[in-house]
Amino acid sequence: MDKEVHILVMEDDEDINNLLCQIVQDSGYNPQPAFSGTEGLLYFEQKEWDMVLLDLMIPGMTGEVVLQKVREKSDVAIIIISAKEEQLTKVDLLRNGADDYITKPFDNGEVAARIDVLLRRYKRTPPTSTLTFKDIVMDTNAKSLTVNNTEVILTAREYKMMKLFLSTPKKMFTKENIFESVWGEEYYGDENTVNVHMSHLRSKLSEANPHEEYIETIWGMGYRLKT
Repeated sequence: MDKEVHILVMEDDEDINNLLCQIVQDSGYNPQPAFSGTEGLLYFEQKEWDMVLLDLMIPGMTGEVVLQKVREKSDVAIIIISAKEEQLTKVDLLRNGADDYITKPFDNGEVAARIDVLLRRYKRTPPTSTLTFKDIVMDTNAKSLTVNNTEVILTAREYKMMKLFLSTPKKMFTKENIFESVWGEEYYGDENTVNVHMSHLRSKLSEANPHEEYIETIWGMGYRLKT
């Protein structure tokens, strides 16, 4: 690897977390332990990660929910490490965004090998850094957005909202979806927060191209990109 590799380890069992972090470290990478889904997502928001090792049965927020929230924001490599052995569980998780699945109890050498293989795969075919819709172009590496060939300056929250829409352009997002994805907190019905940021985002898009409408309101349900 040409740069330092940072791997987020979400596992609530202290002994297993320590073991996974040691495997990561012995492989030449930098581990960051997290002992709950909530703590893990806080770390995830703070920097760019190369991989996430994710247990399913973690407190605060289940691994399935963490997987969904991470995938809404990132194409980072994800390995599920879980005691759940049901084939249906594995298939569902792989279809919902996991890259690999390791069953507990695991072999240390196998974990190290799978980490190396997945990192090499991502290095050869890095996730796309460009998201597009109509005349919107988002560069997720540069954290920039252009509309109608005009650069639009967004706040961090507005950028996350726009990235959420562009990542899954056909999906309708409720205000709860948006708040929990962008703010990383549990939603308690504070619609005004989402409404204000959505209004500012729409105004900036409209200013860049007043002849196009990008985000539509689905009354009583939420928002989606207008095709």
